[in-house]
Amino acid sequence: MTPWLEIEQNAQQKLGGAEALALVLPPVLDRKQLEAKPDRWFLSAMTRRVFQAGMQHRVINERWPAFERYFWDFEPEKLMLLSEEQLERAMLEPELIRHWGKLKTIPANAAVMVDLGRQAGGFGRWLGAWSDEQLVLLWRDLARQFVRLGGMSAPRFLRLAGWDTFLLTDDVIQALMLYGVVDDKPTRKADLERINRQFVAWCRESGRPMAHVSRILSHAVGHART
Repeated sequence: MTPWLEIEQNAQQKLGGAEALALVLPPVLDRKQLEAKPDRWFLSAMTRRVFQAGMQHRVINERWPAFERYFWDFEPEKLMLLSEEQLERAMLEPELIRHWGKLKTIPANAAVMVDLGRQAGGFGRWLGAWSDEQLVLLWRDLARQFVRLGGMSAPRFLRLAGWDTFLLTDDVIQALMLYGVVDDKPTRKADLERINRQFVAWCRESGRPMAHVSRILSHAVGHART
């Protein structure tokens, strides 16, 4: 397996040095602080990811303050009670993205979040019960329990919320293949778990969070945002 120092040096060379690499690394929030975040923090990030999927992220981000105002700052216990009539009225609001299928996820996902949060003392604490070694299992469970969090939406939701995670973008997958972690695009459970273990190992070797390891991998072979 290629030593992490060599991978990071490859990324630095492509970007023009260590300082240039530092500028592209995403912010990572403190895990204990995230565990204490209110559930509305996570429901807002989850819903934003649902709307971003297949759409221009810039458009969604520009309109998100309007979503926050209209949907009561994404308080899950309020939004789980949204009626179909209320959602139909939201379809008439010009400041919102009027996508019926995605709007319908709000009360459904709010109800699941409330249930999990009640069991764990908050949704952030429920997330915190999953270790780094279980990250891809967490992705799978999020996709199973919530609406429209399949594919890469679960890890992208976590990244939006500030939760430390890697992303399997095309550049990251290319790097994983180049450095001998997988032979092809990972689709099998065993491949994803092998990748998860390797990210944990690289984090320990480098002292960096997964989000930084992910971004550095992408720049070691390309320039996509991860």
